[in-house]
Amino acid sequence: MKPLALAVTAISLCVSAATLTAGTFTNHPEEAYPDNAPPLTSGGPFEDLLKQVQEKLHANGFNAGPANGTFNSKTQAALAQFQLSRALPVNGALDEVTLRELGVEPPATSAEEKIATEDAERLPR
Repeated sequence: MKPLALAVTAISLCVSAATLTAGTFTNHPEEAYPDNAPPLTSGGPFEDLLKQVQEKLHANGFNAGPANGTFNSKTQAALAQFQLSRALPVNGALDEVTLRELGVEPPATSAEEKIATEDAERLPR
C-alpha cells in the first residue's frame, strides 16, 4: 500500500472510531484507578475549577474520583475518556475545548483579570 493510501485509510479509521464512540461510550478504564490516588498536582488557585470539572465528569458518567479539587491519575483518566467519547483531542488535560464541552467556564487570564479590576475601579461608587 502506498504511503498516501495508508495515511488516508488510517485517518478514515480514526474518524470512524470517533464517530462510533461519540455519544455511545461504554468503556470506562478510569474505574481501575483508586479513588485515593495520590495527586499529580494540587489544585492551588484552581481548586474550585477542578471541583467543577470533577463534578461535571461525574454528571456525564465518568468516575473522576472525589470532587476534592486535586488533579490525580483517576481524574486525568476520566478526563481522557470524556475527551475520547466526544471525539476531542485526547490529552487528559484541561484545555479550553474540553472545558467548554464540559460546560465549565475557563478561568480568566491575568490580562482579563487586570482589565476587569481596572474597569471596576473606574465605576462610580
